[in-house]
Amino acid sequence: MSNFRVIVTDDRHGEYSIEKDILKECGAELEIFDCRTEAEVLDACSGADGVLLNLAPMSKDVIKKLDTVRVISRYGVGYDNVDPAACTERGIYLSNVPDYCFEDVSDLAVAHIFSSLRQLSHRDRMIRNGEWNIGRKNNTRIRGKVLAIIGYGRSGRCLHRKMSAMGLSRVLVYDPYVHEEEIRINQGEPADFSTAVTEADIISIHVPLSTETLGLFSEKEFRMMKPGAIIINTSRGGIIEHQSLVEALTQNRIAFAGLDTHHIEPLPADDPLLQLSNCVLSDHCGYNTVEGFVELKSKAAKNIVKVLTGGVPDYWLNPF
Repeated sequence: MSNFRVIVTDDRHGEYSIEKDILKECGAELEIFDCRTEAEVLDACSGADGVLLNLAPMSKDVIKKLDTVRVISRYGVGYDNVDPAACTERGIYLSNVPDYCFEDVSDLAVAHIFSSLRQLSHRDRMIRNGEWNIGRKNNTRIRGKVLAIIGYGRSGRCLHRKMSAMGLSRVLVYDPYVHEEEIRINQGEPADFSTAVTEADIISIHVPLSTETLGLFSEKEFRMMKPGAIIINTSRGGIIEHQSLVEALTQNRIAFAGLDTHHIEPLPADDPLLQLSNCVLSDHCGYNTVEGFVELKSKAAKNIVKVLTGGVPDYWLNPF
């Protein structure tokens, strides 16, 4: 009989040999569920010692009824589907994996930047429809451009490092929680939000979704941006107000958008972005590489083992 019971609340990965091997270190067995509702989460968590959580709802109402759970380990960086204060109140360790995919996310941001500058997705579609010599309208080079990085955490800094050899004229960095000297050491230029928005040719978003950043880019910001500006979002869809973005692209107030995250996922079939040629879309895949996947699963499982063996998780979100 196992020492502990650990569950996966929502089966998005399909294969869990990595987690199972790591959990054996503390004699824990893993059970897989695919919960969509709070009632299903509660039922699955009954009698569990640890929870590997993906996107299933883990609200205050759910958490206050978790009588046996000692640790919730969230697959990924964000944890907006779980209530940290409720976990603290119940004495449940809450953890995530904040450092597994910053190389991968910044890689995709770079890909979106160049795809936007050279309109690769639009050209691909046109060529497949028999077009050739499509023209060079809005087709621009990277050298001499001004890049604004909104949020200077792991992925923002990683993007900065990768773009430093591209001949940019300036790299503006907006992050009110990072000391200006840290930005200058990396050859960045600290900027307030207004300056970053109005002076950048390329804006890349790297902030978490919170009450502070929800709708950070709305009609006002799009009207402040340069007419030829490009906006890249590999963070969270809610940071950009969707209708304002659609209008800015439709009316050519900005040149292009590269979007990995969206206001609704998956995008509805009637979403106007799907009809626009001046945006490139990906399917919230910034984190999704072979290497990143192994790292994510390993670190999420190790958070569980640390708690069940008497320690604290490596990535502890709610110290108490």
